[in-house]
Amino acid sequence: MALIMIVFVSWIFYKYFAPKSWHEWASAGVVQAFIIALYAEMYGFPLTIYLLSRFFGLDRGDMDASLWSSLLGLGDTGMMVSMILGYALVFLGIGIFFKGWQQVHRARQHSRLVTDGLYKYVRHPQYTGLFIALFGEGVVHWPTLFSVGLFPLVVFAYYLLARREERKVLAEFGEFYRQYQRQVPMFIPNKNQWREFFQASSSSSDR
Repeated sequence: MALIMIVFVSWIFYKYFAPKSWHEWASAGVVQAFIIALYAEMYGFPLTIYLLSRFFGLDRGDMDASLWSSLLGLGDTGMMVSMILGYALVFLGIGIFFKGWQQVHRARQHSRLVTDGLYKYVRHPQYTGLFIALFGEGVVHWPTLFSVGLFPLVVFAYYLLARREERKVLAEFGEFYRQYQRQVPMFIPNKNQWREFFQASSSSSDR
């Protein structure tokens, strides 16, 4: 099951992210490591528990749910809550990712810079969706030491990639894009724009 999930999720990831440059492959490699670490441990998280017991003296016999629910003493109830919340974040992130991908794909066909829809609120909504989905699955739903530890590395790798991409866009669109950078955050919408951002991710508009 772990092997099937690793292959399936990796196929979806590479199908839509399709790394081209060396920097994109390096960032994708971090996500690949995250995927492998997550699903290799998801079905029982034995290695995480072993490491906690062996190196941190955490020797407990009641670890029969997810890592968070066990450490916080919430048991199966905590497991259910984390599963529901985690999957909600996964589907939300996937929806944001695909909506952003559709918008930028249409814009590239007309050689224009997209600044509406999701791009009105963040400059890289595809990466925002990726972060939300990975956070929901690997940190909230079924955390392991490796998935929790790798998540900040994934964010950092795509931050560096986004910076490189923006340098190329600046060379093409100049001051217009520089002004857009000053007005729109990179990954996280302004605190009073989250509702509009989520509404834009589910909108059927073809803008």
